[in-house]
Amino acid sequence: MADDLLAAKRAAARRGVERIRPGMRLALGTGSTAAEAVRAIAARFPGTAFDCVASSRATEELARSVGLAVRPLRAGDRFDLMLDGADEVTPALALTKGGGGALLREKLLAGLSRELVILVDPTKLVAHLGERHPIPVEVVPFAASVLAERFAAEGFDARVRLTEDRRPFVTDNVNEILDAAPHAPVVDPAATLARLRAPTGVVEVGIFVGMASAVLVGHADGTVEERPARR
Repeated sequence: MADDLLAAKRAAARRGVERIRPGMRLALGTGSTAAEAVRAIAARFPGTAFDCVASSRATEELARSVGLAVRPLRAGDRFDLMLDGADEVTPALALTKGGGGALLREKLLAGLSRELVILVDPTKLVAHLGERHPIPVEVVPFAASVLAERFAAEGFDARVRLTEDRRPFVTDNVNEILDAAPHAPVVDPAATLARLRAPTGVVEVGIFVGMASAVLVGHADGTVEERPARR
């Protein structure tokens, strides 16, 4: 099963990288499938210089290790393409993102990109958000316990994300993440996004609505299904 998932992720990544042309400005996502895309870019375009900004330190380190130059985000930046993964994808291309802890930077870069192409394996496809993955909510650490209590009252099992040594996971922005599992699948992602984002102390929510240009679903046999956004 693990080999099949890896093959599916690599198939999606390779197809996504086919959209790249030399000279493009690229935003690089975070997570296991986004990492495969970074490796695929380096393999397909050896020695080619791209203007890249990464959504996390982990992706930045990976990109540099395979020969891609990465720079900090600057005022006025716009990107031709962002390649990223997702934790859940609905038929309407609403997304749950942030399993890798980079939801704020991913959402910022996605909003600056002409195209956001999401790369997934079939296990990420759901009818409604919240079916298989909690909704990550980046929060100010001081407010985490208060927010967890509030979200619990609103129908979410919200817990501070922990590292392997049982310490709070800290994002690149020095915040914490509440993983908010809804008691029922999310029927209205936009309304749920607004509700989770509203309290003081919330920095960003890992629901992406109306942002994906296309979703590429890779399969273990190497085939890829493209799901374009409905405009």
